[in-house]
Amino acid sequence: MVRLLADENFNNAVLKGLRAALPDVDVIRVQDTAMYQAPDPDVLEWAAQEGRIVLTHDVDTMVGFAYDRVRAGLTMLGVIEVATRLSVGDAVEHLAIMLDASMPDDFVSQVKYVPIR
Repeated sequence: MVRLLADENFNNAVLKGLRAALPDVDVIRVQDTAMYQAPDPDVLEWAAQEGRIVLTHDVDTMVGFAYDRVRAGLTMLGVIEVATRLSVGDAVEHLAIMLDASMPDDFVSQVKYVPIR
């Protein structure tokens, strides 16, 4: 199972649903770490050091910084951008399917989108 870090503004209802759907999921929230309110590049660095894939709704900045890390040759264990237009149930369902069917290496240096584009 992959290890996740939920970005600061990630929907807590989706996290609760994800934990119910995948009880063994290893996910922590940024606000429960020393990275609370840190800039996105620092969050991505911390996630890489901790072996975590970032869950985010922030397509405007987090995704761009993730691609910057890849272009710079830095470790980037992955970002999953979850569209805010999805209902909580749909977001949980799509995430659970993606995570249950994946290995951590499937996300390295990639940005994945929910729903899948």
